[in-house]
Amino acid sequence: MSIGLIGKKVGMTRIFNEEGVAVAVTVIDISDNVFLQKKTSEKDGYTAVQVGFGEQKESRLNRAKLGHLKANGSAPKKKILEFRLENDDQLPEVAHPGLDLFDEGQWVDVIGTSKGKGFQGVMRRHNFHGQPQAHGHMMHRRTGGIGAGTDPGRVWKGKAMPGRQGTDHKTIQNLKIVQKRPDDNVILVSGAVPGANGGYVVIRPAKKKEGPVRNLKAGAAKAAEPAAAEETTES
Repeated sequence: MSIGLIGKKVGMTRIFNEEGVAVAVTVIDISDNVFLQKKTSEKDGYTAVQVGFGEQKESRLNRAKLGHLKANGSAPKKKILEFRLENDDQLPEVAHPGLDLFDEGQWVDVIGTSKGKGFQGVMRRHNFHGQPQAHGHMMHRRTGGIGAGTDPGRVWKGKAMPGRQGTDHKTIQNLKIVQKRPDDNVILVSGAVPGANGGYVVIRPAKKKEGPVRNLKAGAAKAAEPAAAEETTES
């Protein structure tokens, strides 16, 4: 796994690309990321780096988490996330990851918690068509038959029923970083990402699309030389 960042969803807007086409983007603030701890295979049994984000009051953290942060020389953080790496050579030397971790045009995955919709019926939750709306009919938006009878005599597990909708852990894959704005410490990602404005998201290099290799050893993160594109011939 590659190192990612924690961010806060600011909202959505649109920008115009070089061709003059309007592109819907989500603005994500990543200004307060910091590397808290670096775990090595020799000491911890695996290689990973912990990333912290967001200032928090000491009174809102338990003693274990507060002691861990102070031991690593960090102020109280609201969000802590760990990214596993393949080996110790990938551990960064910089302390504050930022916009240099990603490039414009790079593909990323964004992870967040979707908006909560509360208790919903089957028409909204599962896109049921609904029952007849004629006068005298009493089913309308209700579920209808759920399949119980002599055989099997029970309701199958996983049956689409009314219930809580939303607040699910969602990963949106293969979004493109359209623009970086260093003055505001935000990145603009194409399309929509899970959650409401002000919610926390995780941004990581896309797993299904290759991206640049990062070198975090020499202070600023730099992209390695891109691999030469394979030549294709028309049949």
